[in-house]
Amino acid sequence: MTALAQYHISLGARLAPDHIPLHYGDQRAEYAAASEGAILLDRSHEGRILLEGADSFELVNRMSTNDVSQLALGEGKPTVFINANARILFRAGCYSLSRGLLLISEAGQGEALANYLRRNIFFGDEATVIDISAATAQFALHGANAGRAMEKLAPEANQLPPLGCAEIEADEGTMIVARRKSICGDHWLVIVKRDAALDLHRRLLGISLESGLIPAGSLTYNCLRIRSGRPAGLELSSDYIPLEAGLWDEISFSKGCYTGQEIIARMESRGRLAKTLVKVSLSSMVMAPAPVYARNKAVGRLTSSVAAPDGQIHALAVVKIDSARAGTDLTVGPDEVSAAVLDFAGAQPPFVQAKASAAGGR
Repeated sequence: MTALAQYHISLGARLAPDHIPLHYGDQRAEYAAASEGAILLDRSHEGRILLEGADSFELVNRMSTNDVSQLALGEGKPTVFINANARILFRAGCYSLSRGLLLISEAGQGEALANYLRRNIFFGDEATVIDISAATAQFALHGANAGRAMEKLAPEANQLPPLGCAEIEADEGTMIVARRKSICGDHWLVIVKRDAALDLHRRLLGISLESGLIPAGSLTYNCLRIRSGRPAGLELSSDYIPLEAGLWDEISFSKGCYTGQEIIARMESRGRLAKTLVKVSLSSMVMAPAPVYARNKAVGRLTSSVAAPDGQIHALAVVKIDSARAGTDLTVGPDEVSAAVLDFAGAQPPFVQAKASAAGGR
């Protein structure tokens, strides 16, 4: 067991098999702190892949949905890797650093993404794929006061624009700091060398008492991400295309060719989408996956669900467009638990939003 894992245990953490904290003994306090203060999470199970070489940016650009070819130093963009049928393979945050292009994968997918990138390097490409996950640790800060905590750690970090990144010198060595999409208040990412991780975690907790920052585990993160409508797990699988998973804002419709582009472009140009991701309220807990029905007809699948520490049940589902309007009554699972659509999740194509607005006016 690593020194960082032992340190988490000393703080009261229960660890998952990959040594990532599940919780620190009081999930209710963790969940409340995300809204009222800030939380610090160990997200080292998200892969960190560094691409070096003159063709690194173009390699990712021709393989994924967003335009990362012209990222300036310090800029970032999320992107989605899809197959020829436009089905989701991987999602990653891309950040332009002095050494090259850094990709942050979904949890547990770093090695698979690194191998996928290596297999797609053409003869003559100047690109090297380096998996730095084992050599580094990654922390995330979320919450209303997360920015206040970051300001004390690295004052220059608060000057970063949304999705921006920087390499900052600190007592623990060079840190990579980046801003990410929000799931609850501000969302910060901090990466350091593995042997400096314990000291950095201690320093963050020590300097951030007035911001209400406390350590939190992945169970709290999962509650927050489902509540916010952030896709993960089943939503980011080959069962769906990015448009169906609420990832409209992670697709470029003006860049050159990439794998799966034709299908994505056709759907956008025709203004048609069969199904989409929505937030759903459940009258009682149903474990995902589970079938979703409207008027006794199958209309989709429950893809994420969680009972939050405050008693609320949050869920995501991918349903047919005609059942995606807010207020639509649903039933879920073999026991036909009553449910209702709350809102769209993620970023939706404009034509989906327009159709829902028109349906609501009838």
